[in-house]
Amino acid sequence: MTFNDTFLRSIRKEPIDHVPVWYMRQAGRSQASYRKIKEKHSLMEICEIPELCAEVTIAPVRQHNVDAAILYSDIMIPVKPLGIDVDIVAGIGPVIANPIRTLADVQAMRPLEPDNDLKATLETIRILKQELHVPLIGFAGAPFTLASYMIEGGPSREYHKTKAMMYTAPDVWQALMDKLGDMIITYMKSQVANGCAAIQIFDSWIGALSQDDYRRYVYPTMKRIFEGLADLGVPKIYFGANTGHLLDQWKELNIEVVGVDWRIGLNQARSIVGSKFAVQGNLDPVYLLAPKAVLEAEAAKIIDQGLEQPGFVFNLGHGLFPTAPEDVVTHLTQFIHDYSKRRLSER
Repeated sequence: MTFNDTFLRSIRKEPIDHVPVWYMRQAGRSQASYRKIKEKHSLMEICEIPELCAEVTIAPVRQHNVDAAILYSDIMIPVKPLGIDVDIVAGIGPVIANPIRTLADVQAMRPLEPDNDLKATLETIRILKQELHVPLIGFAGAPFTLASYMIEGGPSREYHKTKAMMYTAPDVWQALMDKLGDMIITYMKSQVANGCAAIQIFDSWIGALSQDDYRRYVYPTMKRIFEGLADLGVPKIYFGANTGHLLDQWKELNIEVVGVDWRIGLNQARSIVGSKFAVQGNLDPVYLLAPKAVLEAEAAKIIDQGLEQPGFVFNLGHGLFPTAPEDVVTHLTQFIHDYSKRRLSER
């Protein structure tokens, strides 16, 4: 089967015949085939069985005909080998038995050694490199998002403990940022070395910070991470939810793609970050529950905006949710391909 590199060509602003599309959380809860697997295996167990993990990763590519695959994993997978006792609890998310509280807790975290600590993950990537006919996207959680779980002990809405550490124990906070920054650089390098063609850093909860707090407490680490990955030769994508107020700082980062959430229009995002970057986004996932005519109209609007400049990847402005209808996701993918092909042929 011919390799479909439309995703990579669009990021590089090269000629394409249709807009590429993939969906955050495309491998997982919205698929009946995945739910059947979850009847027998937990998330952590799936990630420890390379053949099964590869099967879950490939499933949405086959089902929806998307233009890229994203490795099935969890942002906490590389955290556990650091000495953090984490479990993914159904209906809750990551739960940490030994939350970070002191500098000693941070100093006790050991460096990540992917070849020893994440053998199953790397073997999964190698399998996918051989079996996929689209690019594979690797990923990691960003330092703030990982730290929020590690400090709070689990999911949070207000991040009181996380922010309190930033403000009252900046030495502990910075030590944690340094440890997580090192881990992410190491982890991303190993993913690319084993076959990932692009990487995305998920900063799911960074929108909880103000511009000033982001600049002071997080931006230096993000800058170091992306500079540390600059020589990988693959596109680097940065995405976070509710981050329109942070885009002015993101444009200073060494990335190729800005992930745009659904709260800000693509045109507005581009007016902030400039034409240097490709953009990815940004359909509100809830449109998948709308009548098809409404869904198509919104998707067409986003495609029209995306095509105003080279460098556009269609995605959701957040991840697929469990009740997203599978047939609608497939229909949307076909619509994006067909509509964008017509628009590009008109040029």
